[in-house]
Amino acid sequence: ENRMSINFEGRVAIVTGAANGLGRSHALELARLGAKVVVNDFGGARDGTGGSSEAAEKVVAEITAAGGEAIANGADVSNEEQVQALVQRTLDQWGRIDILVNNAGILRDKSFAKMDMSDWDKVVAVHLTGSAMCTRAVWPVMREQGYGRVIMTTSTSGLYGNFGQANYGAAKMGVAGLMNTLCLEGEKYDIKVNCVAPTAATRMTEDLMPKEVLALLEPSEITPAVLFLASDQAPSRRIVLAGAGCYAMVRLMESDGIYLEEGDRTPDAIAARFDELGDMSNAREMQNGGEHVSKILTKAAHAKGIKLG
Repeated sequence: ENRMSINFEGRVAIVTGAANGLGRSHALELARLGAKVVVNDFGGARDGTGGSSEAAEKVVAEITAAGGEAIANGADVSNEEQVQALVQRTLDQWGRIDILVNNAGILRDKSFAKMDMSDWDKVVAVHLTGSAMCTRAVWPVMREQGYGRVIMTTSTSGLYGNFGQANYGAAKMGVAGLMNTLCLEGEKYDIKVNCVAPTAATRMTEDLMPKEVLALLEPSEITPAVLFLASDQAPSRRIVLAGAGCYAMVRLMESDGIYLEEGDRTPDAIAARFDELGDMSNAREMQNGGEHVSKILTKAAHAKGIKLG
């Protein structure tokens, strides 16, 4: 099979949190492969004017020095007005938006017992609401042009849990839920929505591990997965894990489960058959909530001898 190598000629990409770490790496590579890139970063733009940060300007300078096209922007992803202005500015500059990489993030790590709700609200506002707000702002543009690629940044802290990160984990699992619905709503417009779960040494992780281990976790190791998910060849509704040169996939699977007759629907029956209920040997991936409903009604109808169809 002779596949065209992935490039982004003629594509316009917005990358949030793009001044440092992962976002910077994504922005530089998208530009290197031909995309026009909006380097959005709120760092330093604290006056709310949407002025871009110095670090974002540096990334733009790197891109333009290499012959690429980029502009810097300073929208707070959790501020709807600033996000709308970011999208409008992109359209004024280049007339379309093909790719959105929702990468902006913050941490407010504390054990749940010690966490203030303000720590919760801020993290959810940036990671979850911010991803929704940016995606919602580009959505009509992508629908209209019949093309779009949206990448959400999830995390193993959400998929698997991590001590002291209840706020972050909940927000990161939330973006996976957002993806599950948006990929259905975007399908007929060729809008593909996916998640990347990065493990990288960034400002968010620098205190966690020894230097020589962190050296394996370059942000640049994540970018190939993001660029694939941003390309014409992108799948949809996939969660790709990336880090230290390793790439894998997470899938949400449902066990076949059990059916209990009317007289047996008790907590004791659930307890007695809990292992069977959770047996994953015939597990499958559901494509939408309706598939689950159909599965259980088919199982129940079969048990009662009701013919379907």
